[in-house]
Amino acid sequence: MTQAETTPRTGKRVLLASPRGYCAGVDRAVQTVEEALKLYGAPIYVRKEIVHNKHVVRTLEAKGAVFVEENAEVPEGATVIFSAHGVAPEVYEQAKARSLKAIDATCPLVTKVHQEAKRFAAEDYDILLIGHEGHEEVVGTAGEAPAHIQLVDGPDGVDKVTVRDPNKVVWLSQTTLSVDETLETVARLKSRLPLLQSPPSDDICYATSNRQHVVKEIAPDCDVVIVVGSRNSSNSVRLVEVALDAGARAGHLVDFAHEIDDAWLTGAGTVGVTSGASVPDELVQDVLAHLAGRGFTDVEEITTADERLTFSLPQELKRDMKAAAARA
Repeated sequence: MTQAETTPRTGKRVLLASPRGYCAGVDRAVQTVEEALKLYGAPIYVRKEIVHNKHVVRTLEAKGAVFVEENAEVPEGATVIFSAHGVAPEVYEQAKARSLKAIDATCPLVTKVHQEAKRFAAEDYDILLIGHEGHEEVVGTAGEAPAHIQLVDGPDGVDKVTVRDPNKVVWLSQTTLSVDETLETVARLKSRLPLLQSPPSDDICYATSNRQHVVKEIAPDCDVVIVVGSRNSSNSVRLVEVALDAGARAGHLVDFAHEIDDAWLTGAGTVGVTSGASVPDELVQDVLAHLAGRGFTDVEEITTADERLTFSLPQELKRDMKAAAARA
């Protein structure tokens, strides 16, 4: 019996998932932009969205961050921050050619996958990268060893896989995937490639796994699950899918509370609420206030993990912050 099932279903209530919202990698990336703005002054250029969240991007833009798609849009000699999703080696070369001061805000857990890709490529393995085509993280990881990496976009992509030597194959994955779907993809791959090796440690990040786990706990008791997050946020989109697969009668993704359709709440007794790993908690609090205004005043927080991991700021930024402090 889940913790949610021990609570009597009386009246309108909210099951609030915990953990939810910001993970350590997102917190580090957003803080990197904020500290760079304080240290160097505006504008600070950021290649791609620092994290996949509309509110975060708009807030940083208001403080002086300028988001661009490519390094070519950054004035020569200016400061550019690379997003939490990671970049291919050629992006660093482009920055160097334009004399850009590059600060790498890549999540350390994504960097781990990059290092795995480089190591297995150096050992001449075929690398099967499980992930979503076109996602920035996948593009960055694949760029580490393009001659060795082929993308497997979910279980349906398994049949397209071809390898040079079935004895030297390894799978890696995007960090923000559905845990269950990834396991299904790996199982299908292993049915075709019995000697397929696994990464040294799990590539799907702890925050993605934790957020999916607690949603699985609350979903069977929910008439509707509301996930706060942006549509280009892979881990947020996955949370809606996980909620539906785990038994929620309905699931919806919203960036802001005002996007909630009152029709979703008609006849609902229990609403689940969670948020993706790039979502500040103020947006969740807005959703809770919105629901309270519609009678959902009983809020129970369901906790399945205690997250305490933190990441230090990028070395190049810390070095300049230390130098500035010494001059002050």
